[in-house]
Amino acid sequence: MNQLVNSSRKIVCDGNEAAARAVVLARPDVVSVFPITPQSSLVESLSQFVADGVLTAELINAEGEHSVLSALQGACLAGARTYTATSGPGLAFMFEPYIRTPGLRLPMVVSLVTRDMLSPQCVWGGQQDAMTVRECGWIQVYCENVQEVLDTVIMAFKLAEHKDVLLPVNVCHDGNYLSYAVSRIELPAAEMVDGFLGEPDVNWHIALDPDRPMAVDPLTGGTGPGGAASFVGYRKSQVRGMANALEVFSDIHVEWGERFGRHWAPLVEEYRLEDADYAIVTIGSMTGAGKDAVDAARERGEKVGLIKVKTYRPFPRDAIIAALGKVKAAGIVDRSVSFAWDCGPLHQDVMTTLFASPHRLALVGFIGGLAGADITSEHFQRVIELTAQAARGDVSASPIWLNEHD
Repeated sequence: MNQLVNSSRKIVCDGNEAAARAVVLARPDVVSVFPITPQSSLVESLSQFVADGVLTAELINAEGEHSVLSALQGACLAGARTYTATSGPGLAFMFEPYIRTPGLRLPMVVSLVTRDMLSPQCVWGGQQDAMTVRECGWIQVYCENVQEVLDTVIMAFKLAEHKDVLLPVNVCHDGNYLSYAVSRIELPAAEMVDGFLGEPDVNWHIALDPDRPMAVDPLTGGTGPGGAASFVGYRKSQVRGMANALEVFSDIHVEWGERFGRHWAPLVEEYRLEDADYAIVTIGSMTGAGKDAVDAARERGEKVGLIKVKTYRPFPRDAIIAALGKVKAAGIVDRSVSFAWDCGPLHQDVMTTLFASPHRLALVGFIGGLAGADITSEHFQRVIELTAQAARGDVSASPIWLNEHD
């Protein structure tokens, strides 16, 4: 076997290459690709791995993202483990097959290398593309660093193919800040990943077989006898699979930690929250700068912690309630906007979650990092200062735009 995947070793690479190497270790049967900034180097790496014989998957160089995902649907229905990656307008172009995939209960893994959407013209990082499709029925998880990208892509295959879930998974890593950020990571041994994932068991629920013809995705619902009941049954099953993902992903993380010695919070990470009076809430690569700012504030005697959201869909409601139940105020930092609510999507979800909780606390919303702008420790210091004020009863009007004067 090629040395790239034969033994556990340390390398230096960026987030896109880490995702590609994770795919090699997961041994998919079919990979379909189309490049788009800032995802391009990811699928270029996969193409090179196939050309070099490192990855033995069937490689489909499709003419566009709609075809990318359509081809993978057919492959997945036939029992193949499948993978692709996309960004921004590419995600928009594949929207029709994208929204169809979870309804078919197809256990794909797709990396979203997140970027802001078009107009004003932008090719730089943000999370608007992923947040725009957050209600399409895909599981969504967000990574903080390059090592977490590699580990999470592998774990995503186990999550997607679990019989109690059977749904597609988006592993999101921030464009620019993780797609091109280079760091030292550890590659696990291929044999260990094989033991962790097991044999692909993708299409047991459909078993598409030319020797046993069957209809896939027939016209369902309407006013005919049993139509509505049948459609409701599909939807209820899909919702159950989504809800099951929270427990299943937690168990997968426990197993990953036991096998590989790296432990990640599967749903929500609590950082220095034990005695905190207030906290900042982060998602994605901004979390590192947020932790640095919390550490600096702690050295000044400020009782602040951090809550990192890893699993965003399904939303980890109970974990969020438990974490926020420890503090008097929270500053929620989004890298995208919710146009309906004049705030960020994460802020909106936290507000909704707390409505069902007896705990009441002050919330301050922040929006930053749009169009590739950095969210620095200095920005987070401002977040901490305003959240501390909120804990004392002086709540600023939201949202606060962090890069407005940069």
